[in-house]
Order: sequence, then C-alpha cells, then structure tokens
Amino acid sequence: MRSLRRAAALSVCLLALPACKLVKTADEAKIAEASAFNPDKMVADIWDAKVVPFYEQRSGDFATVSALAATNPDEAGQKFGHKEKQGTAPWTYAAHVSGKIVAEDTKSRAASVEVDVNGDGKGDVKVALGPAVRGTALRDALDFIDFNSFKNQIEWAQFGKSFNTHVNGTVLSKLPREGLTGKTLDAYGAFPLPSSGQLPQFVPAKIGIGG
Repeated sequence: MRSLRRAAALSVCLLALPACKLVKTADEAKIAEASAFNPDKMVADIWDAKVVPFYEQRSGDFATVSALAATNPDEAGQKFGHKEKQGTAPWTYAAHVSGKIVAEDTKSRAASVEVDVNGDGKGDVKVALGPAVRGTALRDALDFIDFNSFKNQIEWAQFGKSFNTHVNGTVLSKLPREGLTGKTLDAYGAFPLPSSGQLPQFVPAKIGIGG
C-alpha cells in the first residue's frame, strides 16, 4: 500500500512539474524583458520632457560661451557646461547658435553647415546635420545624467550613441539639404571644447533653418 501511495505522489509531482516550469519561464522572460537595457527607449522617454527643455534653459549665446571657453574652460563649464566627475573628462557646453549659413557640406553622411554668428561673413561654428553624427555631445552636456547609473562603459557608450540616433530620426532628417548657404539657422544644442584652430563641432537638439 505504501508503495502505491508513493507511486501516486510521484506521478502527481511529475505531472505538475512541467506546468510549474512553464510558469517560471514565462515570469523570468517578462522580468528579463522589463529589465533589459534599451538605450533608444531611454532617450526617447526623456527627450521631450527633459532633454529639449534643458537645452532651451541652460544654453548660453554661442559667441559668449565659446569666447569664455577659449579663455577659461572651467568658468564656462560651470556656467554653461557639464562633465563627468570621473577622471579627466573634458567640458561639454550647452549653447544657442543663431546666425547665417556661410558654407555647407551635405554630400557626406556626416553632413554639416558652417554658421556665421557675428556677421563677419566667416563660419564660427560647424553644425551637424546627420545622418551620421560624431561624438556624444548631446549626452555629455546633460547634468542630470550620471555615468554611475550605468552598468559599464559599454552601456554608457550605447546610451550616447542613442542620442545621435534619436536626434537624426526625429529632427535632422526633416531638414532641407539643398541651397542652405545664405539661409538663417537657429539651434539649441551642445559642443565639446574644440582643438586649437578648429571650429567647434555643434550638435543640435532643436534646430530651425529659414529663408
């Protein structure tokens, strides 16, 4: 009789076990999906609510920011910029660029225009138009983003790339590509401290090109 009871109990466990495994696997899949690192979604979720308003409020006039950055990078950074506290990360500055387009390069994937902001007819800043956007300026200028919130350097880099992907898909891809020289440009965005003798490389978060 005991043998029969043991056999019956074992049969019940064996019958129940596959069902238990299926439920557990489904739950784990849901948890994994919810916790999966998705930098594109992370950027999209904060873009309109936090990123664009940040640049509209934080940005200084480009001529003012660039002049101060050239003479005192730290003071310019404290007023208009941000950098990660780890190591020797450079400053990245938030700025408002407004002026006339004096040169254009729209044939390459990393298209750009040069903008004269002081009326002397010469380009003072190079503004990225995509689709390829170099660097991670849009991520780096934000003071509410912390490297320590990410698992590792790889996730941090992917997050930075997602800013470029998002701005190209939602903003830059809608801009005109022909006959830009002579038109006016107004943009909010970020640029890193340029190398000596080089134009600042500005990446817009918000941009308009007019007649």
